[in-house]
Amino acid sequence: MTAPQEARRTPAGRPPRGDRERARLLADAARAIDAPGLVIALSHRGRRTYQLDGGVQPDGAPRYELGSASKPFTGLLLAALVAAGRVRYEDSAAELLAPGHPVHPSVHAITLRHLITHTSGLPALPRDFYPQAVPRWTTAPYSRYPAGRVVRAFLRARPRHRPGTRWHYSNFAVSVLGHTLAAATGTPWETLLQQEVLDPLGLHGTRLRPSSPAGDAVGHRRDGRPLPALDTGGFSAAGAVRATPPDLLTFLEAHLPAAVAPTRPLTAAFSDVRHPLLRRGLRHAHTHTLTWFRHPSARGPVCFHAGATLGQQMFLGFRPDTSTAVAAMCTRRVHRTDPFIATIHELLMEKL
Repeated sequence: MTAPQEARRTPAGRPPRGDRERARLLADAARAIDAPGLVIALSHRGRRTYQLDGGVQPDGAPRYELGSASKPFTGLLLAALVAAGRVRYEDSAAELLAPGHPVHPSVHAITLRHLITHTSGLPALPRDFYPQAVPRWTTAPYSRYPAGRVVRAFLRARPRHRPGTRWHYSNFAVSVLGHTLAAATGTPWETLLQQEVLDPLGLHGTRLRPSSPAGDAVGHRRDGRPLPALDTGGFSAAGAVRATPPDLLTFLEAHLPAAVAPTRPLTAAFSDVRHPLLRRGLRHAHTHTLTWFRHPSARGPVCFHAGATLGQQMFLGFRPDTSTAVAAMCTRRVHRTDPFIATIHELLMEKL
């Protein structure tokens, strides 16, 4: 593991004290995690510090698979389209996808807000997903379940709960949201995200499909064997984003209150996605925004989202009150007992 890289140095060549302290925190976190291909990227009040594996420079780092940490990108897109007046949070997804198509009343009641906040009543994945996925479970479970099949599964669904009454995490729901936004605007989800989010924010190292092997990080099984790039099939809106560490910091920094958004819709969108929206769990202790999990801390709320693919792990988070953002990733999916998530979450909670 190489030494962390700081944003600037003093005339004598020695990093300022604050940079040294942040570098120490990142190095301590890296030692606690001990995962292959580990990258930790920290921004505090606009100053960036990186902990990079193998001597890679930040600008030369590959793109990593975000998995479920792609959902904040889709949620931000929704919020931007709402701010632009192109859709409404209360719109029926079924009416936008297939106007007049007969669906179960509970399906008709599912709104765009329900889909992004995991309150639609839909299961984690469609019922017929698993039989076709099992033969490719460890390599490409999503690859043969295309967009049209996701939409058809939604239109014939029977939600488990009345929309808006219970929280249940659902890749299915967020994927349906992506297809719904495409139908409502007459523009493919990938193009929408590029035009409304990626390009305005200058995220030029972010992709929605695998690119060259040299440009993408390679995930690994727990035994160290490499895995193919993730093919999300029809579930792109829930997990297809691939991004470099600097791009991820740029994305997170744009959520901080002091940031100036490049477009009017994004200004409103960032305000929407920071706002606490719902509570769940025992005594409603868990708070969520439109797109982020939100935990309290002594120095203000912490917003975060984790993600995992077959061979990579991701954590994104920011603290508005301290203008701090953290992106961490490694090239092996970690076990639930692994310290990756807990360590990075604690790093975000640190007094910097």
